[in-house]
Amino acid sequence: MTVAVLSFAKINLGLCIGAVRFDGYHDLRTIYQTIALHDVIRVSVGRGSGIEIACNDARVPLDSSNTCWRIAEQVMDELAARVKVVIEIEKQLPVQGGMGAASSNAVATMIALERALKKSLPGAVRLRIAAQVGSDLPLFVVGGTVLGVGRGEEVYPLPDLPGIPMVVVTPGVGVSTPRAFADWDALVKGNKGAKLRSARTGGNFLSHTTRSSEQLTPAGGSDRLVEIGRVLSAWLSGLPNTGASARGGSRAGNLLSDLVRTGIENDFERVVFPIYPELRDIKGELLRAGSRYASLSGSGSTLYGLFRSAAEAAKAASRLRKRGLKAVATHSLTRQQYWKRFFD
Repeated sequence: MTVAVLSFAKINLGLCIGAVRFDGYHDLRTIYQTIALHDVIRVSVGRGSGIEIACNDARVPLDSSNTCWRIAEQVMDELAARVKVVIEIEKQLPVQGGMGAASSNAVATMIALERALKKSLPGAVRLRIAAQVGSDLPLFVVGGTVLGVGRGEEVYPLPDLPGIPMVVVTPGVGVSTPRAFADWDALVKGNKGAKLRSARTGGNFLSHTTRSSEQLTPAGGSDRLVEIGRVLSAWLSGLPNTGASARGGSRAGNLLSDLVRTGIENDFERVVFPIYPELRDIKGELLRAGSRYASLSGSGSTLYGLFRSAAEAAKAASRLRKRGLKAVATHSLTRQQYWKRFFD
């Protein structure tokens, strides 16, 4: 039996990096948002044993290092299934693009494998397995607008933001997340007593006085996360509890104004842009094309811009493509839309 599912991408609406934890990971605060761009995952089960992966992108590993392989192993153990599993990954999302593609592929594999086996895992078990396999996986078990804390694996469903038209640009470069975190640590240590200025011109929301390496304790690092948590809470508490589309522009326009006013940003821009200045240039292109809010997603290299209307997003995407950029107009998915379209 073969089951095909859509494996949707995510963007990060702000990403604040805190101190290094006891387990070597950084504490994070971010808002994940699922969007309509996707890969396709096909899972087949049959007689025999073992796992086989096929993919149309040579950069994707086909062995046990693939998150789809690892999650399939855990699902089969949990359901006591003894079958051969074949996973086909049809890539449309970028590799190392900051859109959570590998994590989304893994969760899509889990859901498809359950259906192929005609068995279901409880929601809590899905979340546990997802968190064991990787930090970004649990958000795709929830979908829609999701608060991520801890190392990103601790997720809380938020009231869905109104439908947001956007343009996503996928450059040809890939950014290593471990390298980006290492560069962030080096930046923090190299700015003893200095201010890390906000990436947004004139902004100071995430500006802070950096402690020396001896003073950079988990408690001190948490101060920044408490700060961003307060702002996010105040911002989200003012949003309507609705998943309704904002094609008319009023609710989406208010959302964009709020994002600009609060200065919610992605800390990774401070270390990724100096190494890949072309990504900073693309962010500028998005803003010049009419985006009200533009940002790196995750550690990159994907960038996105949010627009007031689908028409504005489509016009901007066309303009950026004429400049040689791989740009596509799309939109956010509410939790209901995410799960409704999963088996499209």
